[in-house]
Amino acid sequence: MKKNTRPARRNSPSRSFGGAGAPTTAETYSLPSAANTIEEKLIVAALKRCAGDGVPERALQRESGIRDKDAFYEALHKLSDCGEVKTDKDHWVKLAPPVKEVEATLVSISEKFGFARPKMGEDIFIPGRDLNGAFLGDTVLLCDLQKRDRGPSGKVRRIVKRAENKITGTVHVDGHGATVTPDGPIRYNMEIPQSLLGGAKDKDKVLIQPRQDGRGDWRQAEVKMIFGCGDRARVCADAIIERCGIPTEFPPEAMAQAEEISKMTVTQADIAQRLDLRDEPIFTIDSADAKDLDDAVSARKTAEGYTLGVHIADVSHYVKAGTPIDSEAFLRGTSVYFADRVIPMLPEALSNGVCSLNAGTEKLTFSALMDFDREGNMVDYRFEKTVINSKVRGVYSEVNQILAGTAGEEILNKYAPVMESLKTAKELADILAANGKGRGQMDLTSDEIKFVLDEDGVCVDILPRTQGPSEELIEQLMVAANCAAAKASLDAEIPFLYRVHERPSPDRVVELCDLLERLSVSCKELMHGTPTAKDFACVLDRVKGTGKESVVNQRILRTMDKARYDHRELGHFGLALKEYSHFTSPIRRYPDTSIHRILSDLVNGVDKGTIAKRYRTFAEESALESSKTEVRAVTGERDAEDCYTAEYMRAHLGEHHVGVINGVTPKGIFVKLPNNAEGFVSLSDFENCDFQFDGEIMHRDLRSGRVLMMGQELAIIVAGADVATGRIDFVPEEA
Repeated sequence: MKKNTRPARRNSPSRSFGGAGAPTTAETYSLPSAANTIEEKLIVAALKRCAGDGVPERALQRESGIRDKDAFYEALHKLSDCGEVKTDKDHWVKLAPPVKEVEATLVSISEKFGFARPKMGEDIFIPGRDLNGAFLGDTVLLCDLQKRDRGPSGKVRRIVKRAENKITGTVHVDGHGATVTPDGPIRYNMEIPQSLLGGAKDKDKVLIQPRQDGRGDWRQAEVKMIFGCGDRARVCADAIIERCGIPTEFPPEAMAQAEEISKMTVTQADIAQRLDLRDEPIFTIDSADAKDLDDAVSARKTAEGYTLGVHIADVSHYVKAGTPIDSEAFLRGTSVYFADRVIPMLPEALSNGVCSLNAGTEKLTFSALMDFDREGNMVDYRFEKTVINSKVRGVYSEVNQILAGTAGEEILNKYAPVMESLKTAKELADILAANGKGRGQMDLTSDEIKFVLDEDGVCVDILPRTQGPSEELIEQLMVAANCAAAKASLDAEIPFLYRVHERPSPDRVVELCDLLERLSVSCKELMHGTPTAKDFACVLDRVKGTGKESVVNQRILRTMDKARYDHRELGHFGLALKEYSHFTSPIRRYPDTSIHRILSDLVNGVDKGTIAKRYRTFAEESALESSKTEVRAVTGERDAEDCYTAEYMRAHLGEHHVGVINGVTPKGIFVKLPNNAEGFVSLSDFENCDFQFDGEIMHRDLRSGRVLMMGQELAIIVAGADVATGRIDFVPEEA
């Protein structure tokens, strides 16, 4: 097996061109239309017909044929937000002029070319000679934009802003000198002069400072920090945390404030100002090793149906706006979870201490109290500041035994104080789950991995994460509370943060349907104008339990926009909900803390005008920053998972397994094992074969007719695993 011959990951920016060559056959380039919905496309078409200096908004509505005024203005505002149309002060609308220059971010760089990503449209190819000194992460202004056969291309006119991103890599030292293989989308090795090596040794994971050579090319690097040997996943995780810019140390002033808060106790004055629920059969359910318990539940039957209480740690009572802890939480945005550590959003004195809803202790909470009819429809809700005393510290595995009827006497005795509440909660959760399926909530299979580490922090086992009935129970009840929070904000017409997941664009749906048809997966539901979440759910149900399940899950996920936070309620397509927010995890998510702060004012009687003035800008800023920090956390977690997976597979070289072809590239295939580890099989490892790539889902051997297609099983042998990069290589068993 040769080193550094593995192709780019399937989501690499270079994939949009199918390879590394320069685009050909130029034509005038313009940004792609931002129109996604039918209404948006009708508006764009009407403006093209009218042309000239523009059209008054009312005339444009008539010309477009959109009868629904709200739908027309919603579509018009979206087109305006993304720069597709311009509206002047007199409410005349016209199409935005053609783009001659565009601002973009350099997202990938190789020795001979780079790719830059504008706010709209596909990545833009830049030949190496036209990078003009730009480097990864730089914001650049592109000119000479041209549309070519294999995608748009351009030149860097000037660098708008230099990136401040940190770059890590793995050092290689031999008789010829030292080089570093950068992590991420820098796709070439950089030289390290002996004077800039800083004591780094072969295979060390390091932080580097790129340097330009005499011609302005980024060919050299200086070692600024040594993390340790890159053969250890734990060391690689350290480097990933540094590269992603995830804060690990709390400022002294935040720690001092946390220490003071940790001494606070629930007083009689606190209780007098709150709804007292200390005698209610309230309980938590979490994993056995969880320490930041931020949600508890209770449920009981009523004559009309059910009453549900979702009781959340009242973090906003302790974390006040503008304090050192709040400022740091805003910057962190979320807790980050690695195999060997948790990097909390709040200091542990809060997250694992005063805020954590530990059983047998009085805790201040913010409760969503909801009433449901027998069919599981939410008929009423209210939010109250409360005080609770959780009766049981529940554990998922134990509750699963109770629900399966296999629990022993010790477990049954432990849960006796809340057994009726637990069973009622399960009954309601089952109804809510059925309702979700009925409205079209998508059941996307998780490919998360659980890592088992030894006492030295080395990964010794990987297991696919499974979701049992207790996990599903908690998920359904949390979704209900999140819906109630969104409803409360909309009813009160106050600024808020929503968890939004927008409808996929028609173009992406068409591409998905093409792929599904080639995989022989029926997708007739998706072929009408605006498929619903229920239509996607039908396709997922069709492949459930088959070899194509993982592939179809992955492709549908790639078709969807990523969920994010927004100050506007745009709905959650995947959950098939018109309104949705995040209320239930303020210990580990800043948007939830933000929502608690806003709802606290509403509950405490602050007038809506004051709330609007106080939180309008805050809601926008918090939504934007929370989305960014979530992406940062997910990127770090996934990169670290690759390293831990490779560390485990390195101990299993030579083993035989059967996996499913999960991806196809021009140079080979990706195979996914039952434990969710994924490795690459090079076409060169198949003997006496001459494969032809169809461009997306399969290779066909021109000699034998053999096909390697996504969704097929393939017997493989584990051939290599590079912990430093997270790369795993397989060879076919028959080779």
